[in-house]
Amino acid sequence: MPRFAANLSMLFTELPLLARFEAAARAGFVGVEMMFPYEASPQVLAAAQSANNLDMVLINAPPGDFAAGERGIAGIPGREAEFERGLLQALEYADHLDCPRVHVMAGLTHQGARRRTWVENLRRGAHVAAAAGVTLLVEPINQRDMPGYLVSHTREALALIALVDAPNVRLQLDLYHRQIMEGDLIAAIREYVEFIAHVQIAQPPDRGEPDRGEIAYPEVLAALDEAGYQGWVGCEYRPRTSTLEGLDWLKSWWPSSDIKSSLTDRD
Repeated sequence: MPRFAANLSMLFTELPLLARFEAAARAGFVGVEMMFPYEASPQVLAAAQSANNLDMVLINAPPGDFAAGERGIAGIPGREAEFERGLLQALEYADHLDCPRVHVMAGLTHQGARRRTWVENLRRGAHVAAAAGVTLLVEPINQRDMPGYLVSHTREALALIALVDAPNVRLQLDLYHRQIMEGDLIAAIREYVEFIAHVQIAQPPDRGEPDRGEIAYPEVLAALDEAGYQGWVGCEYRPRTSTLEGLDWLKSWWPSSDIKSSLTDRD
């Protein structure tokens, strides 16, 4: 059965950041992930994580100036030193949070992102991350939501991972992005499972809860199990109403005894 992690950058945003840890735990999650945890100190985040007995399964490295439209700097020539500083910051957070995975965003082609720079930065970064026991992740991101992102197709991402040639650089397969760009999810899972270190889910076309929409998630998630995937499945979606109102989809995956009071109180 999939191990679901709540993405605290997109779920429970009705609450302040630190309160989201407790909300996720009360809803029944035992794992969480975050895009950019840098608005709070790693010590403060680690205290909230520990108090709620949660695993932090994924964070992102700093992406540059996200508010100004940057979507990663790992592929941008001339910003190698900034990338290295950002990766060291991410590894500091990963150490405090006992988080084994860091997603490294490449950047946008119209802002200068280049594959060669990304490969070179990941080669250097992989050695530093390996010493910290951390895996760096490469994620293809769709062109509809993020026009100009450097890598949008799975085979393209795997070709870059092969060029980096480091055992701790792996694939992050977001099934929402894959569906928009390529579809054929079950075949992709079967073909690429040995390269996948993390999976994320949402439902096209609105990036909402993984229930109604284009993707038949019961079949797709069953295919993950059948392929032998042992990692986490990150719930990186935008709730259509409130987070709690949208969590009913989990009842088909979690036995009723495992669903905590924040869900059962509404029944």
